[in-house]
Amino acid sequence: MRITPYGEFSAFIAVAEQRNFTKAARQIGISTATLSQTIRALEERLGVRLLNRTTRSVSPTEAGETLLARLKPVLDDYEAAIDSVNQFRDTPAGIVRLTVAPPAAHSVITPRLREFAQLYPDIRLEISVDVANIDIVSSQFDAGIRRESAIDRDMIAVRVSGPVRGLVAAAPSYLAAHPAPRSPQDLGDHNCLRFRLAGGAIMPWRFTRDGENFEIPVNGSLIANDVELMVAAALDGIGLIYLTRDYVRPYLADGRLVAVLEDWTSIGDSLFLYYPSRRQVPAALRAVIDFLRSDGKARPERKKPAAAPPRMASRSP
Repeated sequence: MRITPYGEFSAFIAVAEQRNFTKAARQIGISTATLSQTIRALEERLGVRLLNRTTRSVSPTEAGETLLARLKPVLDDYEAAIDSVNQFRDTPAGIVRLTVAPPAAHSVITPRLREFAQLYPDIRLEISVDVANIDIVSSQFDAGIRRESAIDRDMIAVRVSGPVRGLVAAAPSYLAAHPAPRSPQDLGDHNCLRFRLAGGAIMPWRFTRDGENFEIPVNGSLIANDVELMVAAALDGIGLIYLTRDYVRPYLADGRLVAVLEDWTSIGDSLFLYYPSRRQVPAALRAVIDFLRSDGKARPERKKPAAAPPRMASRSP
């Protein structure tokens, strides 16, 4: 039997771990039909069924589980060996896959993409903006960027932003018809557009005054889990929105939105880049880490503790 191509083994691992052809195809960047044909060709070449398929699920057979257990470490070592050659290059190279929360995409990634591309032309970033807190190991991401409270405790975490500031804003047309609230307690008289979080909860409207943090219950005619839809509704004068300042900064600058309750603005958690603890970090990922932390007032990286002590790393130096 001739040697099975590396690509076929990688495709099998993606399907076996994702247990879904569509997700696996998206992960490795090929069509679902091509992926299905690749797996079928691999099974025919090996002479054994590797995956059980139904209309609702995909799962490894006993043979598939055995192959996955033996094959995954081998391919991980292969990739590490290839990456080790990077130390002989003038600049790091390779693919870095990131899953980032929407606020991180706007405040950490977008402002520095051009600078990064100029410094590291041989690194290819693949960025997935996800509201849901994705398991970066099983989904084969190299790293993620989220609030520290959302990061598993077995991850290495590096701060890449200052505290994220919330903001309430509305279009001038809305404020012309509805007097601006003077305090958070006035929000009960307003149409408040609310954001649905990945876990199903509605994002709370948090405020700070004289060292006191508190939440205000609000109501309104729209609940959505898409930031662009929320912003569009606010621009149309439908109601007030509560988002991070980075989302609405361009609209504040050109006057299409107006900030309200700025004296009560809340300050939330900082954002952290996190990745699995392992002995050797690929050179391309190391370049991303060092680049982002250089603009985030970051402390030295550390492994998240098993217990839950006060989060000292999220405080300002």
